[in-house]
Amino acid sequence: MPGMMRMIHILSRCHAMYRGDRLRDHELNAGFYNYVLPIHFNPGMSQEQLARHVCLDKCNVTRHLAKLEESGYVERRSSETDKRVTCVHPTDKLEELVPTIREINREWTDYLLEGLSEEEVEQFMATLLKVARRAKEYVNSKDVIDA
Repeated sequence: MPGMMRMIHILSRCHAMYRGDRLRDHELNAGFYNYVLPIHFNPGMSQEQLARHVCLDKCNVTRHLAKLEESGYVERRSSETDKRVTCVHPTDKLEELVPTIREINREWTDYLLEGLSEEEVEQFMATLLKVARRAKEYVNSKDVIDA
């Protein structure tokens, strides 16, 4: 039987391909997709908070945010309370993309779960949530984001 991480990687890569196809007209590649909803739901969050949320190192997040800012999706500003902290704010362009992102998520989830019973879906989601929480515990317990 294939390993768990291999299956998760396959799901992730296939989802990235689907997102890439669906976002082709929006100047976003699949990697930038991961930032849209966290920024939408947490306007003004710091770059460090965003890095922890998406489980990427701060250097990658900074580089991706620069491209998102250049494309007009986000604005980065110094925090009003601590000028050393850079906060990320959605633009109208990003907000207009949110319904599309949510639709892409819904379609992909529906596609993957087609044919499963309600009970199977509930059990799968509960197990997946436990595993994801455990993974986030590791990330939050270390300075792995600084790597």
